Amino acid sequence: MPDHVSKQSGINDNAPEAEGDASGSPGDAPATGAAQVSAPQQRPDGLPSNIAALPSADRREKLRILEALLFAAPQPLDPEFLARHLPAGDDIGALLDELKGFYAGRGVNLVRVAGKWAFRTAEDLSYLLERHASEERKLSKAALETMAIIAYHQPVTRAEIEEIRGVSTSAGTIDILLETGWIKPRGRRRAPGRPLTYGTTQQFLEHFGLDSIRDLPGLAELRGAGLLDGNLPPDFKVPEPTDVAALMPDELPLDAGDEEAEQAEMALEGEQGGEDEQE
Repeated sequence: MPDHVSKQSGINDNAPEAEGDASGSPGDAPATGAAQVSAPQQRPDGLPSNIAALPSADRREKLRILEALLFAAPQPLDPEFLARHLPAGDDIGALLDELKGFYAGRGVNLVRVAGKWAFRTAEDLSYLLERHASEERKLSKAALETMAIIAYHQPVTRAEIEEIRGVSTSAGTIDILLETGWIKPRGRRRAPGRPLTYGTTQQFLEHFGLDSIRDLPGLAELRGAGLLDGNLPPDFKVPEPTDVAALMPDELPLDAGDEEAEQAEMALEGEQGGEDEQE
C-alpha cells in the first residue's frame, strides 16, 4: 500500500504533459498555480479588451445598435424607444448599464436625463466646449451722436463733444463706445486739466467696412441718404475727418508727466500770446 501511494505521487509530480496543456480546452485538467500566473489573457483577435469581455457576439451587436441610436439622436431617448430596436424580452436596462460602464472613463459619457438616455461630454472636459456669445445691443441716440462727432472731428475732447452737440455728454456714453472698441483715448489736450482726446480705432473701420476714415460719407452723401435735415444753415459743412495716428501739435502723450505738461502748456500760451501781439 505505501508503494502504491509513492508511485502515484511520482506520476503527479513529473507530468510535463499536464503543465504543457495548462492553456488547453476548458475540459482539460486545471493548471497549476505557476501555470495560471504565467499564462497570457485570452481575447478575440482584433477586438478591444472591453468588447472581449462580453459573453457573446449577439450581445455585442445589441450594444452596437444602442450605441448607434444614442449617438445619432438629437435628444435623449427613452428605454421604450430603444427596446423597439431589439428582440422582444431583452433586458434593456442591463444593456444600457453595461454600455454606460464602457463610456465611464471616456471623453463622452452615457448619462440618464429625465428618465431618458443620452451621450454627454464628460463633466471634467466641459470647459473645452464653452461658447462665448456676444449680445448685440443698439446704441442710444446720444451714443450715436457722440460716435459721429468723434469720427468726424477727431481728435476731440469730451468738452468739445458737448459744445458741438449743445448738451452735456455723460461719462457712461463714452464708456459704452470704449467697450465696443470703436473709439480709444489718443492723448491729452495741451490745455488746463489736460483732458483726454478721443479717436476711432481699426475695429471701427472694420465694422463699418471702411478702408480709411476719409471714406466716411460727405455732405452730399448724407443728404442723399436722408440723414440730414433739409433746413440746414447755408454755411453748414461736414468736416473732413482725419485718422492721423501720430499726436497732433496740441496733444500730449497719455503718460505725459506733470513737468512735461506744464512746459507744453507754457509753450502753447506763448504761441497764442505771440499771435495776439501780431493781430
